[in-house]
Amino acid sequence: MKTGYRGVIFLIILLTGNTIYAQKIFTLKQCVDTAIANNLLVKQGDLQMQNASINYRQAKDNRLPDVLANINHGLNQGRSIDPFTNSYASQNITYGNYNVSADLTLFNGFQIKNFIKQNAYGYEASKMELQTVKDNLTLNIILAYLQILNNEDQLAQSRNQVALSKKQVERLEILNKEGSIIPAQLYELKGSLANDELAIITNENAVQTARLSLLQLMNIPYDNNMEVERLTADQYALNYDADVNSIYQTALSQLAHIKATELRKQSAEKAIGVARSQFYPAIGLGGNLGTNYSSAAQNAIFLNSLQQPSGDYIILNGSKEPVITTINNYGSQKISYSSQFTNNYSTSINLGIRIPILNAFRARNNVALAKNDLKNTEYIAETAKIQLKQNIEQAYFNMSGAYRRYTTLLQQVNDFTTAFKAAEVRYNEGVSTQIDYLIAKNNLDRANINLISAKYDYIFQTKILDYYQGKLVL
Repeated sequence: MKTGYRGVIFLIILLTGNTIYAQKIFTLKQCVDTAIANNLLVKQGDLQMQNASINYRQAKDNRLPDVLANINHGLNQGRSIDPFTNSYASQNITYGNYNVSADLTLFNGFQIKNFIKQNAYGYEASKMELQTVKDNLTLNIILAYLQILNNEDQLAQSRNQVALSKKQVERLEILNKEGSIIPAQLYELKGSLANDELAIITNENAVQTARLSLLQLMNIPYDNNMEVERLTADQYALNYDADVNSIYQTALSQLAHIKATELRKQSAEKAIGVARSQFYPAIGLGGNLGTNYSSAAQNAIFLNSLQQPSGDYIILNGSKEPVITTINNYGSQKISYSSQFTNNYSTSINLGIRIPILNAFRARNNVALAKNDLKNTEYIAETAKIQLKQNIEQAYFNMSGAYRRYTTLLQQVNDFTTAFKAAEVRYNEGVSTQIDYLIAKNNLDRANINLISAKYDYIFQTKILDYYQGKLVL
């Protein structure tokens, strides 16, 4: 019983959790944040930015000296040179060499300085390029988000149409039973109701398709119960207060894509300085600290002194007298490892200058290549500004057209609403034909549908202009 009870509780929790997830309402900001967190291009752009950061850090670290430690142990057999005495020895010798060396570049034609600046600009450019990827993804999310709202409004409009048509069908069914109308009027209105019901099916599919597009951009599993939060009036302007020139000037200083092209150009300028450094002498400071060890190293130890004839003689008073000499006797003792490590200690320091004379014209050609790279980045930056101006002009004209279309349709809806109400009253009172009623209804339906599309088209166009000005508020 306990096991079954727990299973029921688990099932209830699971179903409740799924219901909560299924009913989750996404805000526009949540959609954008989720898409940015899951998007492959954003992740790759972030890795590229991290690589640029590492390159920049390494460029700065190049100012530090190179320090190396070498430890070398070996065994010589047979006739070999004793590393302690530097003479030949016919025995097995164990040896060791130890040294620490350091090299510091004092001057190399400002290569390090220019390389640091080159990578600094490259790092900043990679950050702007990552932001560009995020901005483009954000615009796509906004478009998909607005498409859902558009289709949902279209669906609501089609349901209102069906509700209105059903009321008329119900009224005509009563009149038809009473014989007050001809049956053709009833069936003609039922046919119109069927068209309205087909519009519901079409708009329901459109809503689900729009949700699928948004969820795919967010890179999360499809959920047909997913909902999005409605936009409030303060999230879009009904009268955009800006002009093309002001938007363009703001975009030049705010848009991440333009900043990235300028930073790439500055990085290419410093690359020329890096290439030119190959024409200049390089000055370096070096030092070395070392010692060594040999198993053959020995010390002579005094044992005693003996006096004995040397074999020579002198004549003294006409007779030969032997020459006595003193012989010192020594023994040998191996020098300990620690003593050799200390006694063999040596240091050196050096200052070197490397002067380039001829390097197969690599320096000259590298400078030429760097200049071409700079020209390419200049072309890219110039083209980006031209395209930006053209895109802003096109977006502004689209926004202006969408706004005029929206305001015109708004007035049209008001006019057709008034006309339909009058036609409905006249039709219900039997003083006008059904054709007049259906014409007025269809005119109002089309106007409402067009107004919904115009509204969201205008909102999206304003978001594009906000993006160009760096104030894309979600």
